Order: sequence, then structure tokens, then C-alpha cells
Amino acid sequence: MTNEEEQQFLTSLEKKLWNAADKLRSTLDAAQYKHTVLGLVFLKYVSDAFQIRQDELTEQLKNAEHDYYLDPADYGGADSEEYQDEICAELEQRDYYAEVNVFWVPAAARWKFLQDNNKTVIGGAELTLPDGSTKKFSSVGHLIDNALEKIEADNPKLKGVLNKQYTRLQIDQAKLGELIDLVATIPFTHASLNSQDILGHVYEYMLGQFALAEGKKGGQFYTPKSIVSLIVEMLEPFKGRVYDPAMGSGGFFVQSEHFINAHKGRIGDVSIYGQEYNHTTWQLAAMNMAIRGIDFNFGKEPASTYTNNQHPDLRADYVMANPPFNMKEWDTGVSESDPRWKYGTPPSGNANFAWLQHMLYHLAPNGSLGLLLANGSMSSNTNNEGAIRKKLIEKDLVECMVALPGQLFTNTQIPACIWFLTKNKGARTTAAGRKLRDRKGEVLFIDARNLGYMKDRVLRDFTADDLSQVTDAFHNWQMGEGYADVAGFVKSAELAEIQKHDHVLTPGRYVGAADQEEDSEPFAEKMARLTAQLKGQFEESDRLEKEIKKNLAGLGYEC
Repeated sequence: MTNEEEQQFLTSLEKKLWNAADKLRSTLDAAQYKHTVLGLVFLKYVSDAFQIRQDELTEQLKNAEHDYYLDPADYGGADSEEYQDEICAELEQRDYYAEVNVFWVPAAARWKFLQDNNKTVIGGAELTLPDGSTKKFSSVGHLIDNALEKIEADNPKLKGVLNKQYTRLQIDQAKLGELIDLVATIPFTHASLNSQDILGHVYEYMLGQFALAEGKKGGQFYTPKSIVSLIVEMLEPFKGRVYDPAMGSGGFFVQSEHFINAHKGRIGDVSIYGQEYNHTTWQLAAMNMAIRGIDFNFGKEPASTYTNNQHPDLRADYVMANPPFNMKEWDTGVSESDPRWKYGTPPSGNANFAWLQHMLYHLAPNGSLGLLLANGSMSSNTNNEGAIRKKLIEKDLVECMVALPGQLFTNTQIPACIWFLTKNKGARTTAAGRKLRDRKGEVLFIDARNLGYMKDRVLRDFTADDLSQVTDAFHNWQMGEGYADVAGFVKSAELAEIQKHDHVLTPGRYVGAADQEEDSEPFAEKMARLTAQLKGQFEESDRLEKEIKKNLAGLGYEC
């Protein structure tokens, strides 16, 4: 199947999803319908993934060539009730699902049970559950909440994570039933796209749309996929501990999984650690990991990274984050002598250098970090920021600075950059197998402000070629293979040059202007050509002015 056909499939899926959200828009606010729709998408996906594995298992249990084969002769023949019961019993063994990272779904939480009964429970009804017991349900919302409770009970990692609020929703029960039927039509099977890729697209699309719908507040947890991909591709988190102290919905972890899979690695070689202050966003992140079968540690609870650090002893191999830009009043309850402030106490009015130092504190000796910050962080000298930046540079912790184009974010127009830091610029081999040269005393500056394209009227995005251009420059520089400075785009600078610029890290100061193509047209000829062109434009302007006046006069207006 071609990429175009895959894109058509995903585009039609997007329309279906947004129609699902629209069904609730008149009755719920954006924050509520976000969780209502995503909760049902979660249930549909885990049920579909479970069913796919169950169908696969059924074939394996009946295949004489497979290790899981059950010989009908041992159970009175293929048509015997004993054999069918044994097959059914085997299909309910959790180990078969866990071994291939498929999420376990209890029978009463499976989509078929919801869809078969959502009309029955409107107004209340008693149902026979798959295990043979009976239970009274008061509404469609109660049916959904029960499914989520069953999943939580069987999956301890999700305890307190799922948004079991459907019973309390002030919404027409029939409309909620219609929503179940609409979500039921979302296909998580496709000829060339796997179910996780489809689900990933669903989540990314919905989170992006909700970020737009909710404005700044809603966009806080959503980092555009292309920026996340850029940081992940540059850091290459193949093995070890990966940490995001401002994780939002877990985008960096999802892209890390995509990167590992694309390069034939094992997601089991990576340990995921995260922290998030917002409770509902913390829930979304945990769901995001669970549906992908990714093991994670997001701490005991949603909490402030500064006052209630959930991973105090963590030293991560890769740290990646997109925290809120220029965050104010972040330090209430934080001591000035906090051990994280090794390079200086960050100002109360701006958390940029608090995030940076927090991430450095949690970085392993050979670790690397990538952090999105507002452009001001590269040059500000107010309230100790310049002094902190100077120390980071003099300690040779800064490896690469990337200036980004504007209009990349749904929730802010503040220009942004990416800081890449490492505690070891010495020669070594990375987990991805790259043989790095000794880069001590050097910093790479990349000016990516001219890259990207306008995907719509307000938002810019990167193409795959844009991402490759930046990551290739970085990796070639690290290895010392095929790298060369390019005027206007990339420059390797030594610390002495950065000192001359008063420790300002804005890439534009170092990369210079792009080389201009030499103009071979003689000046006299060019002026004659441009003057003739201008004369023609003046004449066309006069003609249009007369035409407009004539039309206005015809309508009874003189000017």
C-alpha cells in the first residue's frame, strides 16, 4: 500500500474522530469531551489489540506446527465440547498476551460487551456478565465506568489513572450510546499500518485538535510531533533510562518507542521515567504508555517537579522535555540551597534555568539531554541567568544549540530553541553504536529558522528532509565524518569564540549569513529591465484604477 493510500486512510479516520468529538461539543466543555472521547478510544483500542492477539492465538492453538498446539485427539475430537472449552480457557490465559506486550482486557471491559449492551442499560437494567454473575447498571455511563474499573483492577499500573467519570456526565445517555457506536467504527486494523501506529496517530491528532480547541491551557501538554522527533532522533535513546520531568501526555516516550522500533531495537531495553503536575494530563500519559505495552514509572502521583520530586535518586541516560516557557512563581517552597542549583540560583520570575539545572542534576555521567526553551534563555543576563549560562558554558556542558522557526506551537508564539547538553564530550561509543570523537571545548550552532513549511494558515511544521538536515549535521559533527560549516545554517565554535560573544548562545551570531548566489547580470542591463517592468506595473495600475472608477460610477458612486 502506498504512502498516499495510508495518508487517505488516516485522514478519513481523523474526520470520523472529530465527528465523534462534535457529538459532545454542545453538551460538554472542551476539557470534558477530550477525556470522554479519548477514554472510549482507549477502550476500543485495547479491545481491538486484545482481539487481534486472541484470533492469532486461536490459530496457533489449532496449528499442529506451533508450540502452542492443542491436539484435539486429547480432548475427544475437534468438535467435542471439551476441546472447545479447553480452547476458550487457553484464550483467557494472561501470559499469552503479556509475552507480546498486549494489554490484558477483562471480559466485561471488552468493546463487544459495551456495544452489545449500551442501548439496554439506558434508564437502567440488570445484565449477565461474561463470568456468569449479574449486575445492575443505572446508565450507559455506569457501563463504561464499570469497564474502566475492571481494567484498573486487573492492571495495577493504571490504579487511579483512568478517568471514571462517565456516570457523572451531564449528558443524554442515548447520545453517549451513539458515541460508542461511532467509536466502534474506528478501524485499528490496516493492510500496511500496524494497530499501534494507527492508535498513535489517533492520540496525536486528538491531542493536537484539543490543544487548538482549548487554547493556551490545553496546549500545555502537547508538543508538536516533528519537534519531539527532532530531539529524539538527535539523542537516539536506544538503551537505558529515559526521563521527562514535564512529560505532558508522554510524547517523548512515544517517539522514543517509534525510534527504537524503526531501528530494530527493543523497547524493553529502555526504562521510562516521567513526572507531571496536572492530574488529567498525568492520566493521559499513563494511558498512552499502557496501550503501547510500555512499562513506565510516573511516580506515585501527579506532583510539582520542584517541590515534590518523584524520582530524587534517578540518574538518567537521556533527559528530554518541553516545559512551560518562562514559567513564573515556580519556586514557592523551594530552597535557595537546593542541591540542583549547582550553577546558580534561578530567578523566581523565570523557571528556564531551573528546568535546565533540574535536568542536569538527574543526568548520568555519560548522559545527554534535549530541552525546549524560549529564545530568551540563550541571551538573557537578568537576575543571574547570564551567570548561570556562563558557568554551563565554562564547564563545557553545552553541546549544541538549535534555533527554531516561529509558528511551530498551537499554544504560544514565543520563539523557541533547543538546548542539547552532555556531561561527557570525550570520545566514546553511544548506545546507538556511534563512535563519537573528542568534542571538548566545542559547541555546535544550528540555525533552523528558515526550515519547515506552513501546514495551514497559522502553523508551521518540519518535513522529513528538514529533520534529516539538522540531525545529520549534528551526528556528522559528533563523529567528525563528513561535517563542514555551512554559512547561514551550521557552525562549530570553540569556547574562546563564545566568550568573545559574552556567552550568548544565539546560533545566528555564529553561523553568519547564507552565501548569496553571484549575480552575473550587468548592473546597467538589470536597471533597464527592472525599470521597464516597473513602468508596465504602473500602466496596469492606472488601467485598473480607471476600471474601478467606471464600475463605481455605474452604481451611482463617484470618487
